[in-house]
Amino acid sequence: MIRGKVIGNLYATQKDRGLEGKKLLIVQPIGKDGSFKGRALIAVDSIGSGYDEEVILVRGKEAAFPFLPTEVPTDLGVIGIIDSVFWPEEKKQ
Repeated sequence: MIRGKVIGNLYATQKDRGLEGKKLLIVQPIGKDGSFKGRALIAVDSIGSGYDEEVILVRGKEAAFPFLPTEVPTDLGVIGIIDSVFWPEEKKQ
């Protein structure tokens, strides 16, 4: 799973039928410290997330599972909205 931040929406008038009616989001992966890392990605939203929310992303065939039995051609999907993150202090050796 990947932690990311929704930075925009993507609108496409021409797309695969499996994507009709599905919200496409531009999501920026973020690191443990909350900083952006890597390139922004396009994900299919399955839960109604929106701009500026931190989300959980899943890759691969599992990204399409929330839409079953409908077949959605995606390899990146939003499956959760993050309310808070807690990182315990690292153990000192």
